[in-house]
Amino acid sequence: MDSTGPIVIAGALVGFAVGLTGMGGGALMTPIMVMVFGVNPTAAIGSDLAASVFMKPFGALVHQRAGTVRWDIVRLLLPTAVPAAFGGVFLLRALGDGDDVQQRVKYVVGAALLLAVAGMLARLWLDRRRAVGGAGSEDAEVRVRPVATLLIGLVGGVIVGMTSVGSGSLIIVMLMLAHPRLRANHLVGTDLVQAIPMVAAAALGHLLVGDAELGLAATLLIGAVPGVLLGSFVSSRVAGGAVRWALVVLLTGSGLSMLGAPSAVIVLGCLGAALPGAAVAVRDRRTARLRAAAGTADRSAREDVAGRTGPIASALGARRPR
Repeated sequence: MDSTGPIVIAGALVGFAVGLTGMGGGALMTPIMVMVFGVNPTAAIGSDLAASVFMKPFGALVHQRAGTVRWDIVRLLLPTAVPAAFGGVFLLRALGDGDDVQQRVKYVVGAALLLAVAGMLARLWLDRRRAVGGAGSEDAEVRVRPVATLLIGLVGGVIVGMTSVGSGSLIIVMLMLAHPRLRANHLVGTDLVQAIPMVAAAALGHLLVGDAELGLAATLLIGAVPGVLLGSFVSSRVAGGAVRWALVVLLTGSGLSMLGAPSAVIVLGCLGAALPGAAVAVRDRRTARLRAAAGTADRSAREDVAGRTGPIASALGARRPR
């Protein structure tokens, strides 16, 4: 049966999620290719990376025009990220051949997905801390930590080359931890720009070993490119917090499935991932109600004071000599 249409739709949905949340597409597309369409894990990884090479520049161009790219950080990431991403492909091939390696790759991808979940949770937590701390806690000109940045490129590159997961979910979290005062939009822009050569190196490695299927990558792009553009448009008008928590649940289930966990464990894992999001939503709603009530009370008090002092002010104005 021809699966071109469903693959285009899947690419559009993943692209929309990428544009809406800023996370990388590999965390969603690779497990979809493996579990829904039955693509071999190595082919899914290579094809997703090949498609990402053409997806990344759209967001990177927007941030470059907006001036939200820290080129000093990019220059420190690339010397380790690019060769590590290329080498990660051959490290993946060292796991073996045939059906056994495909199963091992599923385990590696599953572990990377759960690591991405941990990264997303860390990012949500850091974003909330920044929101509580106020805009003064961010700084566009924060000093770069060279050693930490080089290590981030090394670790992130290996993970991306082996699994296609991490270019938008793990590396950006590591950058946040290494540079906690750096502005959020600078983090996203910097991560997008450095991901282009890193993902290209990983895609080249998979092409050389014969993993990437260019036809599959092209089919993904048919839906992914407009999906990214639409998601980016919506992200400026709709809060993405609920979507991010939904992705946390989805990635948890996908990661556990890749690891071959029993159904009961998958369900419990998804429920455990959903509970923090529900608690945050309830707390945010309660906080909004309290702020609204406080605002109403303050406005009523000001109106009451104005009502009492108005006549006095009028009388004083009438008696003031001209």
